[in-house]
Amino acid sequence: MPPPITATLTWQGDLRFATRTSTSEIMLDSDGTVGPSPVEALAMALAGCMAIDVADIVTKGRHPFTALEATIVGQRREEPPRHFTGFTLHFIITGTVPGHAMARAIQLSRDKYCSVWHSLRQDLQCETSFEVRS
Repeated sequence: MPPPITATLTWQGDLRFATRTSTSEIMLDSDGTVGPSPVEALAMALAGCMAIDVADIVTKGRHPFTALEATIVGQRREEPPRHFTGFTLHFIITGTVPGHAMARAIQLSRDKYCSVWHSLRQDLQCETSFEVRS
C-alpha cells in the first residue's frame, strides 16, 4: 500500500493558504490571484494526472513525441455546493503517434490508472478528445 499523502495548510491572510507536502509547495487562493483556487487545483490535478499517464503509456509504447498539451474545461453547479458536474479534456500531441495509441492511452488512464479521476464523484461526466500533429 502506498504511504498516505500529508499536506499542511498555513493561513496567509484573506482566503489564502500556503500548502506544503513533503515534496512541494503551492499557494491556494480563493480569488485565484496568487495561486490557483482549490477548485482550479482540482481541475489541474485531473488534467495533470491523465496527461502524465498518457505520456507514460505512449512512451512505453515506443511512440516518439516532442510535445504534449492538455486543456481541461470543468463545468460546475450554479448553486452551492458548486461541485464539478463534468469535464472536457483535450490532448494535443506532436510526434509520430498513431491515433489508436493515443485513444488507448487516454482510455487506460481513465479506466485504470488515473488516481485523481477515481477519487472523484462517480456521477461526473468526462469527455476526452485528442489530435496528433506531426
